[in-house]
Amino acid sequence: MSTPTRRRRPEARPDEILDAALSVFVEQGFTAARVEDIAKRAGLSKGAVYLYFPSKEAMLNTLVEQSVGALAKAAERLVALGGPQDPEAALRSVIYMMVSAMSDPDISAAPRLVLTEAHRFPDIASFYRTEVLNTARRTIGGLLEDGVETGHFRAVDSDMLMRCIGGPCLAHMMLAAIFDFHPEDMSEPADIADAISDLLLNGLKPREECA
Repeated sequence: MSTPTRRRRPEARPDEILDAALSVFVEQGFTAARVEDIAKRAGLSKGAVYLYFPSKEAMLNTLVEQSVGALAKAAERLVALGGPQDPEAALRSVIYMMVSAMSDPDISAAPRLVLTEAHRFPDIASFYRTEVLNTARRTIGGLLEDGVETGHFRAVDSDMLMRCIGGPCLAHMMLAAIFDFHPEDMSEPADIADAISDLLLNGLKPREECA
């Protein structure tokens, strides 16, 4: 009597394909990766992969949506709830969320791929702008409005504030993930986030000593 073949549930296959795609993209680079390689890694036929994703671009877009896209929406919800009461605490929480995510290779892999490949694939860049950057712009704009209204922040350009928040988090990701270059005196995401927040909120100028 032959042993029945164990079949995977169809609803699990998209996640298996995405896991395989991310591994292949990271190992080979997005441009060099082939759907055949992804299918083999997932244990499926090439045709089966196309049943769920029409292209490599669709796979990367879904990976973006599930990682940094979800992070951007979570930050938006956090600011909507906490920003009106305590804008500074909300800002610190957003920066902590970003640093923690960028410190996680499974989350930071998708944005790293986009940064290296977006100039070759305009549709990927457009998707990232819609799913991540536009959400971040709304979030930071709302947070700034809350901070100005409550007297916590002064009025500044919200797009420049977005760059000042996002820039250090992206720099941390690239320095750590690509160059294995880490801060000498801190390793925990919470400590790195606190340092970025402190510099953003207080700058480099000396503080007046309390009497």
